[in-house]
Amino acid sequence: MDQIKVGKFIALCRKEQGMTQSALAEKLGISDRAVSKWETGKSMPDSGIMLELCDYLKINVNELLSGEKIMAKSYDKRAEENLLAMKRELEEKNRQMLRTEYLITFPAVLAGLVLVFVACYVSMPMWLRIALLAFALVMIFAVAFIAVGIEQKAGYYECRNCGHRYVPTYWQVNLAPHFGRTRYMKCPKCGKRTRQRKVLTRKD
Repeated sequence: MDQIKVGKFIALCRKEQGMTQSALAEKLGISDRAVSKWETGKSMPDSGIMLELCDYLKINVNELLSGEKIMAKSYDKRAEENLLAMKRELEEKNRQMLRTEYLITFPAVLAGLVLVFVACYVSMPMWLRIALLAFALVMIFAVAFIAVGIEQKAGYYECRNCGHRYVPTYWQVNLAPHFGRTRYMKCPKCGKRTRQRKVLTRKD
């Protein structure tokens, strides 16, 4: 998906509707800086406001994602191309989130373990030892909660019994027995408890 092309198309459609960046931003309940970023190709509109944006610009979602008006005869083909592009972008976004989880977790846990080692084996006043241990444990648990939140939001879990892919709640993920990113949970579709693995996209 060509973000520069999409951005120029948004700017063109906005001007055709006689709106400034500030006016469009106000209608969407966002900052004019966000609109500016779209139009310069630095970011894309969030999927949650795409339909509303298209309504104001008098275009459809396929035209928005294509960065141009689409003739009726090529509409279906372009729609399929845009759907595949969005699926690839979502998969990459989820992959980056899971990488971030590792980048946050491992250094923090390692630092916490180092602090525990120092508190246990280095000579120091008792109050400082207790403070270091408390700080290390709080840091490890806080990072663990953040990491679970990232994992829960990135992608889906796939039921081993029926193949259903879904997003469980934060606490379902947090409290589920797990090994790595495979968690033992109850599938909302078939009702069976299985070891469900993390996947990046929904099935078609």
